[in-house]
Amino acid sequence: MKEKNSRLEALRLIISSQEMGSQEELLDALQKEGFQLTQATLSRDLKQLKVAKAATMSGNYVYVLPNETMYKRVSSPSSLREMMQIPGFLSINFSGNIGVIKTRPGYASAIAWNIDSSDLPQILGTIAGDDTIFIVLREGCTKHEATEALSKVVPNMK
Repeated sequence: MKEKNSRLEALRLIISSQEMGSQEELLDALQKEGFQLTQATLSRDLKQLKVAKAATMSGNYVYVLPNETMYKRVSSPSSLREMMQIPGFLSINFSGNIGVIKTRPGYASAIAWNIDSSDLPQILGTIAGDDTIFIVLREGCTKHEATEALSKVVPNMK
């Protein structure tokens, strides 16, 4: 599953940083980053990410992610490898037994999945959006205990 999550994150970064108009272009870009996949797998990944095509100012159609305003294209993007080194986690705050984790756009569901699949006894569950995760702490769990447990699952949390 790590392979798929890495591939989906790479796909998000490629689509948000480059204008790609065909699945062939996407496959080539993913292959340059070390991902070997078929067109059918790419098609399923695009569907899972809810990727659509939209017209550019020049009239060409390119792939875009949902909530495209969250994924501004930059004129001189970093390489995909550099972008993947930047952590998705930004901050965590608590109110009672609820925590709010802020992430970079597009990272919340992957981080929430990592939290849920780790079966941390301190965390009852998560709800993820695009850049925000709500976590519910188990009764009696302190913020410190939750942060300690989460730091083992969420990169760069400390």
